[in-house]
Amino acid sequence: MPNVIYIGGFQCKPSEPLPEHLEDFVQSSGEHGFILMSLGTFVTELPADITNEIAAAFAKLPQKVIWKYKGDRPVGLGNNTLFVDWMPQNDLLGHPKIKLFVSHGRTNGVQEAIYRGVPIVGLPVFFDQYDNLLRLKEKGAAKILTLAIVDKDDNFLKALHEVMNDPSYRANMQRLSRLHRDKPVMSLDNALFLIEFVMRHKGAAHLKAESYRIPWYSYHSVDVVLSFLAAGALITFFFKSLVFFRLVCLEKCLKIKTNRLNKK
Repeated sequence: MPNVIYIGGFQCKPSEPLPEHLEDFVQSSGEHGFILMSLGTFVTELPADITNEIAAAFAKLPQKVIWKYKGDRPVGLGNNTLFVDWMPQNDLLGHPKIKLFVSHGRTNGVQEAIYRGVPIVGLPVFFDQYDNLLRLKEKGAAKILTLAIVDKDDNFLKALHEVMNDPSYRANMQRLSRLHRDKPVMSLDNALFLIEFVMRHKGAAHLKAESYRIPWYSYHSVDVVLSFLAAGALITFFFKSLVFFRLVCLEKCLKIKTNRLNKK
């Protein structure tokens, strides 16, 4: 549509310094770096068996883990894992020590991960999350685990190892990051310009689609449907009339033959 401009990733911005307690925790990871996990605002906790499996998998890693979680403390939680109620996600994703982002796959988190070039292990829960993660998976930048299998056969731990140890995941995500950043104007600046542009030009009528000007019956193709129905009705009437006249002619022919036979 000529009057729609996409500004995906407008919330992405340069990272700022972390709060002191988070910076100290991240720096304590040394050369191993850290993993960030967040399932968004709506998912504050998971079933106990899944949470315990995730915590146990994190405990086996040399990396530090920052996990946004508000539920009960899981069994087997390692000393390398920090629970937080809130975190500066954009700033953490931009930290040079980050290795991996465990995400539910909502649009903001996915776009921020792309902007930073951080590979993802996805745990989609609902809405558009699976579709968002699937797009990254197809580009080799993410691995998806459903909640049905995340707590079975060490699937979560295997996924973490795969994404962190296979350099193609990070390389593919960094390629997407370069594509995302390579634009003449940043998304937010473009949005502000276009809002002011529309205001300056009294609604920018030249950008409005013709669908705004046509009658409702044309917009919904009512006239087209009625035309097809009328054509169908005419064709049906024609064939019925043809059959009727053939029957009438046949009846007259039979009467003539009958009269001739009676005269004989």
